[in-house]
Amino acid sequence: MGFVGRKPTNAPLTSDDIPNGIIGAADLASGISGLITWQSVVTSSTLTAVASRGYFVDTTSNACTVTLPASATAGDTIILVDYARKWGTNAVTINPNSLKFQGYTSPNPEYNTSGQSVTLVYSGATQGWIPTVDDDVTLETPQNYTVDFLVVAGGGGGGADTASGGGGAGGYRNSYSTETSGGGGSSESSLSFTPSTVYTITVGAGGTGNSGGGSASDGNNSVISGTGITTITSTGGGRGAGSSSPNTANNGGSGGGGADNAGFQTAGSGTANQGYAGGNGAGTNSGYNGGGGGGASAVGVAGSGGSGGTAGNGGAGLASSITGSSVSRGGGGGGGTYNGTSGTGGSGGGGNGHKATPAVASTSGTANTGGGGGGGAQVPPSGSGGSGVVILRMPTANYSGTTTGSPTVSTSGSDTILVYNASGSYTG
Repeated sequence: MGFVGRKPTNAPLTSDDIPNGIIGAADLASGISGLITWQSVVTSSTLTAVASRGYFVDTTSNACTVTLPASATAGDTIILVDYARKWGTNAVTINPNSLKFQGYTSPNPEYNTSGQSVTLVYSGATQGWIPTVDDDVTLETPQNYTVDFLVVAGGGGGGADTASGGGGAGGYRNSYSTETSGGGGSSESSLSFTPSTVYTITVGAGGTGNSGGGSASDGNNSVISGTGITTITSTGGGRGAGSSSPNTANNGGSGGGGADNAGFQTAGSGTANQGYAGGNGAGTNSGYNGGGGGGASAVGVAGSGGSGGTAGNGGAGLASSITGSSVSRGGGGGGGTYNGTSGTGGSGGGGNGHKATPAVASTSGTANTGGGGGGGAQVPPSGSGGSGVVILRMPTANYSGTTTGSPTVSTSGSDTILVYNASGSYTG
């Protein structure tokens, strides 16, 4: 039976001193379960940890990776201490060694706060190792999540002077469902966002039309960028050609349309997996019919015929249901004509071309569609390109709610959708 009365403080502990069923003699023979044995200071870059031990980890000279046991029993305990208060300079990374850490097998946790101490207790197969002290009860294994995107760049401006080409649509890149990207490209791979990481969203402005005395300009790129992802860049649409120098049609996400002048009839090219080429101009100074700008899903139509002929229509855009309803974007601008039939903008925001006689003004690409501007005819202005858009779609369960730039936020089923009509950011 156990000792009755006060036991001398220097007397050894025996099995009789522990109530039956709590700790038996076998536990005392091998050391009380959970008792920590402290080890010498660790300065190496690797450490294979053993249960029931404590380690002073000195990272003054290098970072350290601590590999936990390959097998563990509930209650196994390991303690790590920042010996020299240098973990903020050289971090300690935990390799769970195929067991779970806070319920996950990846990523490997990292401790990078100077003066930190970590007590790890194994809880069993379901949750694995769990930190139990200091600030380490926070989730050290944040889980990435899948985000789909639609990134459309700004459309190019339409050319001007006599009969000019329509602007090319902004580049069109899409990862949602099985929907295609521009230029005949397949659906891209979704992005993997990491919690607490900031992702920068850039929405490209449309290119300017020719308002007299200057050239039209290309659209601007739209971009998603951030640590840990491949940057997604959609290229701005190419400007349409004017019929006098220097208004050559430019390449872009989709290419600008050519002008009626023989020197500037050639259209610009599109970018692979983003958009198509523009259509050529009629090709002579008596043609008076510019080509349409390229679109996300079709080449711009070439201008044809002489005086009284037809300017090219803009290439068609693409429809996406990433927001929960089908919306078309990325149409090319229609070509301008002197006295024939002006080109119509492609579906998805392309602007219509100008007709000089009788006068019918060109129109600009629709904002936030990346549509190309309509080509001019003799008297400026020509149409400007429409601005681009960036759309993110993610599981609502993962949506952080932290944004800048005032995106429009909506839900569809179990997903949250962010529509950026202007530049901003999202924090995962």
